[in-house]
Amino acid sequence: MLLDSIDWKILSLLQGDARMSNVQLAHAVGLSPSPCLARVRALEQAGYISRYVSLLDALKVGLKVSVFIQVALERQVEKALEIFENAIRERPEVMECYLMTGEADYLLRVVVPDIQALEEFVLNFLSRVPGVGNIKSSFALKQVKYQTALPLPADVSAKGGARIPGQNRQDMPRKAAKGKRRRDV
Repeated sequence: MLLDSIDWKILSLLQGDARMSNVQLAHAVGLSPSPCLARVRALEQAGYISRYVSLLDALKVGLKVSVFIQVALERQVEKALEIFENAIRERPEVMECYLMTGEADYLLRVVVPDIQALEEFVLNFLSRVPGVGNIKSSFALKQVKYQTALPLPADVSAKGGARIPGQNRQDMPRKAAKGKRRRDV
């Protein structure tokens, strides 16, 4: 799939405000609403837009403690990894979980309302997951930066575009005919 500058602008704008109306989005990227909506639908269908969410303020909803937890398993065998990952997927306080290289096998980002909730999570759940060998926690004192928007290409020409492996160009709606002016914002 070859994305042009308008496709990238659509993705960038929707990352910043997913509630933007199609009319506003079309105006911002220099298209009429119908072709803009067709592009958004094609981007959704191709998997570039996986879902739309509302981001909540953790402090305002009472989740005041943010902790990064490194977990080392006793053994790195496929069954142990599967058991751990399945257990973690079931816990709503685990916001992110990554299989890592280095000393720890996994890095978790956990949010809880208080230290007692963290204690319950670690003692009554995490330490009881079969195969867990070592747990190290680090508390986040202050959130310096938090963003959900991915860093997209800043300058992609409408002529060349950017080739995305694994996708066919025919999956995207046709672009404006040559000779028609498009306004790039």
